[in-house]
Amino acid sequence: MAIIKALFLNGSLKTSEEASNTDALIQKANEIYEENGVSAETIRLADYSIALGISDDMGDRDEWPKIFEKVKEADILIMATPLWLGEKSSLTTLAIERLYGGSSLTNEKGQAIYYNKIGGAIITGNEDGAKHAAASILYGLSHLGFTIPPNVDTYWVGEAGPGPSYIEAMENGSNSFTDQHVKLLAYNTMHFARLLKEHPIPEEGNTAE
Repeated sequence: MAIIKALFLNGSLKTSEEASNTDALIQKANEIYEENGVSAETIRLADYSIALGISDDMGDRDEWPKIFEKVKEADILIMATPLWLGEKSSLTTLAIERLYGGSSLTNEKGQAIYYNKIGGAIITGNEDGAKHAAASILYGLSHLGFTIPPNVDTYWVGEAGPGPSYIEAMENGSNSFTDQHVKLLAYNTMHFARLLKEHPIPEEGNTAE
């Protein structure tokens, strides 16, 4: 059986030197991947200098190309983001714009480079906006060529107003809804990634020509 590779892009505004609530939820999905033989890696976008622009490489000191190489190698791409004012983070938006910048590239069959890759979304925050952010992320990935299986967004949001973060809230237990959707995200992305490994999208009608 072919090895499936998953890549999480964590759009937290914190670098790896700080704890990330979004990363804590990523780890729940990552554990399921590891138990099922999926090779997974998490990249904290805030650790990199990512230039503004709509290109796969903006030159100079742009570090997006390092990330983009891993995207090209991945079978599953999970965009993970905190919520700010009910929206996905600025870094997540930037990453999607840079993914768009590489969308004109093609695979060996002449299809969009993101064909036969699976997309998903993980979201954390203290107020509402999770479904709005998921809709934005998943539509964006689908439009670029990623395949979006059912139920591949998982989220946790606290009550309105100031309150405990995801990490703090989980110290006193877990959230059954969030945990169930982590499982749906992990198993559905794995299933469709394996399906497309064995039966990739056909070339007919799906090439750049």
